[in-house]
Amino acid sequence: MAPMPITHDEVPELSTIWLRVFLEVARHGSFTVAARALGWTQSAVSRQVASLEAALGGGPLFDRLPRGVRLTEAGRLLVPHAETVAAALHDARRELGALREAAGGRLRFGAFATADAALVPHALARFHARHPRVRVTREEGFTPALLDRLTAGHLDLAIVSTTGRAPLESYVLHHLLDEPLYVAVAADHPLAGQDGSVPLGRFADADWISGSARPEGTLLDAALRQGFRPRVAHVVGEWTAKQGYVAAGLGVTLVPALAAESVRPDIRLLRVLDEGGPARAVYAATARGRSLTPAAVAFLGALREATARIPA
Repeated sequence: MAPMPITHDEVPELSTIWLRVFLEVARHGSFTVAARALGWTQSAVSRQVASLEAALGGGPLFDRLPRGVRLTEAGRLLVPHAETVAAALHDARRELGALREAAGGRLRFGAFATADAALVPHALARFHARHPRVRVTREEGFTPALLDRLTAGHLDLAIVSTTGRAPLESYVLHHLLDEPLYVAVAADHPLAGQDGSVPLGRFADADWISGSARPEGTLLDAALRQGFRPRVAHVVGEWTAKQGYVAAGLGVTLVPALAAESVRPDIRLLRVLDEGGPARAVYAATARGRSLTPAAVAFLGALREATARIPA
């Protein structure tokens, strides 16, 4: 008997359990095998299929054969619709689970020092406001060390930069910004009042304050790219101490845009003219082949929003 047509006013009440059982029987071509896969009895499977057939008008969805079953024309028509419903429910369950995990999971991330000056605090403020129950742990370090921690599985995400020439190709890089540089000078420096950008070469003869005696692998790589080797007069690692040396007129130093908000008021920042491209790029790095946790996805979104607050 052919199934009765269903009008728009007669949409059947269908159980998702019926559809699940129907798909199992269709997949295996057997009530017995489907029952075994579901962990049910064969009679229970038969009842579910019979209930589905009744709800759809009473026509059979399977031809009963001596060995197993075969989809009828109505059954074949139903399969893609049942699969669509099953897939939609699976996606809904996955997204709801992700929402619960983001609301109460954990986030482990690392960042290099100047990212902690502005980018990370702004991002964390947004993240905490939306996901106050997430347990957050943060590490600070240089980009190579953070990448090692990421590879070892100790971090979900690392905020890194192209400074230091760390090999980034092995990671998934979520671009955050191309970061301009500033030269920090004392308030009474001859160039302190200059408007606009200045070529870095204007400071080729200056005394420099840097965290390393060698410019390679530091922000002063930018000077090497401009054709001069800066004279490092004072090696000072701590950021606030560098500013003190600049304010006292002992030299100049490079300041990335991420740290510009934290500069003390008695020094001036001069934007470095981008000759041949930005000084460095900043990324949120994740381990290739490893899925992001929902909390990490949410934090990545907060980082992108916070990027808009970085001085241009």
